[in-house]
Amino acid sequence: MPAPIAEATAETLPFWEAAARGELLYQRCRRCGKVQFYPRGHCAACAHRALDFEPSAGHGTIYSFTIVHRAPSAAFRDLVPYVIALVDMAEGFRLMVNLLGSDAVSGAAIGRPVRIVFAKRGEGQAVLPQAELVA
Repeated sequence: MPAPIAEATAETLPFWEAAARGELLYQRCRRCGKVQFYPRGHCAACAHRALDFEPSAGHGTIYSFTIVHRAPSAAFRDLVPYVIALVDMAEGFRLMVNLLGSDAVSGAAIGRPVRIVFAKRGEGQAVLPQAELVA
């Protein structure tokens, strides 16, 4: 059973298309300038509807993380143990990603730098942003 994946909507389509190209996009409000992630149809800070997608440089630091030892469903059973991390990106938004790599479980630490990479996941093999530790 493949892992579930979010479906693209009119609001999120630019994000998914960019991810397929290996590019991480976030949004910036034209009125107040706040950045946000995940894509929405309005600014989470001021509710303005004029938002622009901007490319991220793909660098951040681990804000928090957890190591999953017990799969939540059969779709994730072969992946345990794995790391889920909240990453503060350089542009000012926070992103939840899987931490990939053979050193992910042993090397995950708050404040540790990461870079965004992309991996095919789930049913239909959608391309998702993930992270790797930076040495």
